[in-house]
Amino acid sequence: MHSPGLLPGFPPRGYLLRELIIDSIRVGLRHYRRVVVLKEKDADRYITIWIGADVADAIALRLQDVTVPRPQSHDLMLTMLQQLGGSVKSVTVTDLREDTFFATVVVEQDGRDISIDARPSDAIALAVRAGVPIFAADEVMDRAGIVLEEDADVEEDLQMPAPPTQEELEKLAVFRDFVAGLDLDDLGKGENPAI
Repeated sequence: MHSPGLLPGFPPRGYLLRELIIDSIRVGLRHYRRVVVLKEKDADRYITIWIGADVADAIALRLQDVTVPRPQSHDLMLTMLQQLGGSVKSVTVTDLREDTFFATVVVEQDGRDISIDARPSDAIALAVRAGVPIFAADEVMDRAGIVLEEDADVEEDLQMPAPPTQEELEKLAVFRDFVAGLDLDDLGKGENPAI
């Protein structure tokens, strides 16, 4: 029998992993929920994982190199691991079941790797603090990955405007989220139709 939270023998042999980078942390305007957008390092596939506001802030603070006067929870976790002789090697989004993502944190201690079950948000917060890679199981990427396809049929034409840059798309994402969050059911049913 093993301790709760520990995953003996993880990852299993033949387990294919894809390295991810944090693309962004976004806020849905309808419900103000946070989502972390992870991009496959060597491809144009993305996965989005809903996360709590506290963990979103913890990830964003570290990514922006903001220092806080006292350690946050993930700083404390990392310090405790290090003081106990461990070091975080990597984190992996391992599974997707019933719309819930699962993850592991791989810790090296005394020459052995220990895989610890974790929420993906906490695992990512630890990864950015430890400066270690984030992975996803190939199966997770196949099931939840989103590919942003470019329109291959567009002909080069001097009259056609250039496609938006990645920076322009990021700036427009706020408007896309805003429009998606609008309640249009009552549009035009107001008391003053002239407005």
